Amino acid sequence: MDTAEIRRRFLAHFEANGHHAVPSAPLLVDDPNLLFVNAGMVPFKPYFLGQETPRWNRAVSVQKCVRTPDIEDVGKTTRHGTFFEMCGNFSFGDYFKEGAIELAWDLVTKSRADGGWGLDESRLWPSVYVDDPEAVALWRKVTGLPDERIVRLGKKENYWSMGVPGPGGPCSEILYDRGPDYGPDGEFTTTQRLEMPTNLEDRYLEIWNLVFMQDELSAVRSKDDFDISGSLPKKNIDTGMGLERVAFLLQGKDNMYEIDVMFPVIEKAMELTGKKYGAGGQQGHEDDVRLRVVADHVRSSMMLIGDGVTPGNEARGYVLRRLLRRAVRSMRLLGYEDRALPELLPVSRDTMSETYGELQRDWERISSVAYAEEDAFRQTLRTGTTIFDVAAQGAKAGGQTQLSGTKAFALHDTYGFPIDLTLEMASEQGLSVDEEGFRRLMTEQRDRAKADARAKKGQHSDAHSYREVSDAIGQAVEFTGYSEVVSEATVRGIVDDSGVASSAREGDEVELVLDRTPFYAEGGGQLADQGVIELGNGARLQVLDVQSPIRGLVVHQVRVLSGEVTVGLTGQALVDIERRKSISRAHTATHMVHKAFREALGDTATQAGSENAPGRFRFDFSATGAVPLSAMADVEARVNDLVLADLGVHAEIMSQDEARKSGAMALFGEKYGDEVRVVSVGDWARELCGGTHAGRSGQLGVIKLLGESSIGSGVRRVEALVGSDAYRFLAREHTLVAQLSEALKARPEELPERVNDLVERLRTAEKEIERVRVQQLLAAAGELAAQAKDVYGVAFVGHRADGAGAGDVRKLALDIRGRLPHGAPGVVAIIGSSNGKPAVVVAVNDAARSWGLSANALVKAAAVALGGSGGGKDDVAQGGGADVSNADQALVDVEHEVGRAATQR
Repeated sequence: MDTAEIRRRFLAHFEANGHHAVPSAPLLVDDPNLLFVNAGMVPFKPYFLGQETPRWNRAVSVQKCVRTPDIEDVGKTTRHGTFFEMCGNFSFGDYFKEGAIELAWDLVTKSRADGGWGLDESRLWPSVYVDDPEAVALWRKVTGLPDERIVRLGKKENYWSMGVPGPGGPCSEILYDRGPDYGPDGEFTTTQRLEMPTNLEDRYLEIWNLVFMQDELSAVRSKDDFDISGSLPKKNIDTGMGLERVAFLLQGKDNMYEIDVMFPVIEKAMELTGKKYGAGGQQGHEDDVRLRVVADHVRSSMMLIGDGVTPGNEARGYVLRRLLRRAVRSMRLLGYEDRALPELLPVSRDTMSETYGELQRDWERISSVAYAEEDAFRQTLRTGTTIFDVAAQGAKAGGQTQLSGTKAFALHDTYGFPIDLTLEMASEQGLSVDEEGFRRLMTEQRDRAKADARAKKGQHSDAHSYREVSDAIGQAVEFTGYSEVVSEATVRGIVDDSGVASSAREGDEVELVLDRTPFYAEGGGQLADQGVIELGNGARLQVLDVQSPIRGLVVHQVRVLSGEVTVGLTGQALVDIERRKSISRAHTATHMVHKAFREALGDTATQAGSENAPGRFRFDFSATGAVPLSAMADVEARVNDLVLADLGVHAEIMSQDEARKSGAMALFGEKYGDEVRVVSVGDWARELCGGTHAGRSGQLGVIKLLGESSIGSGVRRVEALVGSDAYRFLAREHTLVAQLSEALKARPEELPERVNDLVERLRTAEKEIERVRVQQLLAAAGELAAQAKDVYGVAFVGHRADGAGAGDVRKLALDIRGRLPHGAPGVVAIIGSSNGKPAVVVAVNDAARSWGLSANALVKAAAVALGGSGGGKDDVAQGGGADVSNADQALVDVEHEVGRAATQR
């Protein structure tokens, strides 16, 4: 039974039983904790968490998923994969345990002729949570299986939660016995087990997990450590069935890599490389690993690109880049040096497009993104691999086991070698990599790049190029973005690193000038729009940034995604609408907060700068001191009241004189023409502004001020969130307050007092601990003095007091000196350490000084050994250093100096 048919039967079975079929959500998820959808239930989380009312009582889906924590293990085992499909049926307060068990068992065991999968009942073993006798009874009732065929497992295996307070519940799994070829024979019965035995995991394969969401969890400390505060008002069902696992069982294959939607890629890779999958032996095993990597990563990359991910150096883009490059490199290790993705990607498309038709429809974009990344990486490999080999051979020749951070950074910075590739290649040659040194150099580079970007942003190294383009156009670029987000436009100029250019090709990053544009150029504190430009010849350009380097000229920084762009081409400029709306809301919120601060603090609270970004803004203003919390609260309440009032936001063009008469504020440092644009929020806030805004204040949703701080003399900064970003922040804050309330057993309004009480008690305890520690330290003084060493007639005490700071060391040294025999020469040297930093104190009594011994001279001898310096008076001196590991040697050096001075007396 092919995979598409297994999927079809799954959906048909549940639709016939009253479930609404929900299409797979995209892999990209609007969740700050997830890069991608990683489980079938993720799109339904708002229903399970009570954030939204379910649209149906029953639902079924086959959800695309990507999990990336174990990328390095892909291929090494047949268990690990990145992209997979999760079949699930869901009940929102409708049927519960018995219904879920009946529906699952029916599909799994029903004959193929009747639309089921026809799995042999004698091979199926249900598992249950050990403390869920109800599930045991239901499995017996529904299936007729004897008690000894139902396996009890502990929390780690068979209890589900999202890792935070909220819904949770016991699970039941359906396990399939693959037979003695996959694990030992022996009893696998009702014996209570905390975990599935490792040696049985491959034999008793979990194919379906049924989550009985029935409990309210109040505290979740780990997967198997939590509190159950009660039962959910509505009990839900969340199941997950791994499509690939069922497919290899029904197709009689050994693992997921051999099923119909994956093995054709391996077959094509074998054809290209001449390698044979499953050949055996060490080399055969290594080839199998690489072939599995290719099959998994090609499919995963295709699905990610299909859902809008593009290769990059951060977050989702970096995951995609890593998958593509690992696939390409695996083909090279298999001996294939030519372009691999044009051969492999279409094979994966053909196996998956029966279900995901968009792969065919959007193939040009998907393939162009993937092929461009391979071409870039092939160039990287050509240069970088040779450099790496030389560096690795040099390290080995020098007897080293580690490649330096400097070498790894040079590979990355000069040759584009990603660090994970360097780590893999080093491991293959038995070397480690100084990752800490690499990260430090990367941080330094990023800091330099940020400083350089701030210095150069918005201007080419030679402004003459912009002037040349502007003169050729003969008029200002028309900005159409106030009324539209899509504009017909003509390419009027191209600027690259060498100056004015006539064309740019795929992969180039250039600056593009259009005769008219809907893209807002960064200015007035508002970040630039982003989006795409699609030209009539099929070329597609990604707009990364927009600037206005000289008056009247708008310059789009673009990356040519496909095709070629030349001056004179026409096409469409399309702004990223959601980003534009989010930034516009932030900009309107900034105007409102500015006005509210002036009301609260007076007219001196004038804006001194801002940044309006998607979902958030930063607002700087003049102030003589910190803003009182009460004023912050008043401002926040004021602006949110006006959000609720749903004031209209409108813009007018008028003369500067008219603007001033209307009460509009002009910001210091901004340049305005004779005619100005005035943006008003109702009749309340009115400012001169060239930016884009929301249509009404109600569209902002909510404004949340995060706090304020000083950024310079007389200037304060407020940072805030707007709209959904503010809502998510408040939701997280609410969860945090609830967690603290539960932990401290206090109502939310009691938390400040309770926390202050805890802090005060902690401070008291710390003071007491410090007092006892000092007493214990000084208590050793008498014993140390009694054990003084005779160094040519001088009583010498040298001691390490690990954990003691400079103040404690001084107290101890003076106390010991006072306990030495009266009238006899004595020297005390104590070395302590705090946070890895050594501190040394030398104390000399009167008799020793009369012998010519000086604490000032002795402490310097110790400090040299400690890698530092020191000094003081003849009776007491103090020093420090950087290397506490030399403390023992420092004490020996002081003793030698005491002996030398005593013998020369």
